[in-house]
Amino acid sequence: MRLSIPPDQPLWAEGVHETPLRVSAIQSANFSGPVGSTIGGQPFLDNQQVREEQPEFWGCTPLYGHIEIRMRGIITPRSMVAFWLSGIEDLPERSGEICVMEVFGTRPQGVGMGLHRFRDPRLTEDWSVVDLAIDVEAFHTYGVDWRPDHLSFTVDGSVVKEVPQAPDYPVQLEIAVFDFPDKAVPGETPTPELIVSHVTVDHGTSVRAG
Repeated sequence: MRLSIPPDQPLWAEGVHETPLRVSAIQSANFSGPVGSTIGGQPFLDNQQVREEQPEFWGCTPLYGHIEIRMRGIITPRSMVAFWLSGIEDLPERSGEICVMEVFGTRPQGVGMGLHRFRDPRLTEDWSVVDLAIDVEAFHTYGVDWRPDHLSFTVDGSVVKEVPQAPDYPVQLEIAVFDFPDKAVPGETPTPELIVSHVTVDHGTSVRAG
């Protein structure tokens, strides 16, 4: 799979998202409440409302297991790539996020990973950037072993971070490349890309929350 953002791609959520942003992404599930409700995944504003009805879709929604991606990113200081697992948010508290990897072009050897609590009161924020001697433009395997009350993050099979807590509800997989036009350099028209060779989900259970 190849995700890219060509120079003529319009902004995402223009006029709503405070920072100018362009994105190419894929997610493995889709859920939100009716139009006008505040039920939905990963709101970036307080009391953000659903503006467009979307069909409910539960594709790959694992609960525990080993999840990994083999990928490479072509980025500049104005872009980033990421792979994360986010709660479906059929209930607001089911919003924890397992960030398997995110890399900004401004710090290409720093791999962000860990746990974001968001609106889950049972979780504690535990996210950091781990500096690794890797080339993000080359293929690497980023993974997480997700067990009850424990997360173990790996890069190319080596454990680089552990978190002694974990969400206990299904998540959706999200893969994306981002571009930040406000960080543009005059005369440059880069096309950031994220190239994925495979995503693996092992030893978990795909379920629908209920």
